[in-house]
Amino acid sequence: MQKKIQSKILYKGSIFTLTNDTIEIENGMICHRDIIHHHGGCAILAQIEDKVLLISQYRYAVEKTLFEIPAGKIENKEEPYDTAMRELNEECGYACHSLSLITAMYSTPGFCNEKIYIYEAKQLFVPQERKAMDEDECISVHWIPLQQAYHWIQQGKIVDAKTIIAIQYAMLKKQIR
Repeated sequence: MQKKIQSKILYKGSIFTLTNDTIEIENGMICHRDIIHHHGGCAILAQIEDKVLLISQYRYAVEKTLFEIPAGKIENKEEPYDTAMRELNEECGYACHSLSLITAMYSTPGFCNEKIYIYEAKQLFVPQERKAMDEDECISVHWIPLQQAYHWIQQGKIVDAKTIIAIQYAMLKKQIR
């Protein structure tokens, strides 16, 4: 087990906080770790018949437009389930009767504590009221055949980890039926 000795905030922004932590590792050695602290996020696998709901949006950090399942960050003190419901509505204009947790994962645990909850939407419908998207989001909504989305993973057209996990889950579930 590693023990934190000291933590210094290097940056505090609206999405994450960066700290430089001094720790003692198992063998007694003193080390430094730069850690990004993030509230976490939620992602939603939504399907109608044999099609999966994907969004496309330009991601500045990787300088590319990516295909992803709908997702968003957990707001302060919000429950992951509520985040997933909100994001499905905001980003895509859909709602669902319930969500089922597929998995929760750490995307980059070597330097970041962000935990992403991946849910499966059950009984999708178009609600009477659509919530406004974040003002800095430019999103296109696509219904893609599941098999095609799976091929896009193999071809490198889908490279987002949470989306890959969700699509592989959907394919495995389809094969088990």
